Amino acid sequence: MDRIAVPPADPQRKTVDTKNMQTLLQANELGIRLEIVNGLPIWEAQPIYRHQKHIERICRGIEKNSNDHGCDCIQARDVYIEFPNGLKRPDIAIFCREPAEEEQDRPLTMIPEAVIEVVSKGYEAKDLEIGPPFYLSQGVKDVVVFDPSTLLVLHVRKDRATRRISVVDIALECGCRVTI
Repeated sequence: MDRIAVPPADPQRKTVDTKNMQTLLQANELGIRLEIVNGLPIWEAQPIYRHQKHIERICRGIEKNSNDHGCDCIQARDVYIEFPNGLKRPDIAIFCREPAEEEQDRPLTMIPEAVIEVVSKGYEAKDLEIGPPFYLSQGVKDVVVFDPSTLLVLHVRKDRATRRISVVDIALECGCRVTI
């Protein structure tokens, strides 16, 4: 079992101000995807068609595992989420309920139950090394990373990390299930 270092979140820190949001929107118009992780800006090119097809396939495989948990398994694709220590745009975020109406026109502040990232060629370190410890430190319970070039599926929780080869079914702590 692998251990992943998880730095503590700073709940007093605000990531997105008006200037930062304008910069993010301008970068998006130029085809650049900007994120902020523990104060460090990280960029990557906008996803390509094949990347988006993997995301669509994975979303079709997300469902309730049982009715015991009361989680609606709400999927949000490629939306900004403002965490206490950063701003990320996960490929797929899973929430147990819809975000509040007033939050739907700006970066979400609700912490997802789970995050799924699809690795883009050239950005492996961002998704496999930087993302999982960051998400866990911010309160995300399950982080799943899929690398389509190797079929590696990395599933990380605070207490463990497992590596498997796709196709796999993963039971998430919130009561949802995903096939990758």
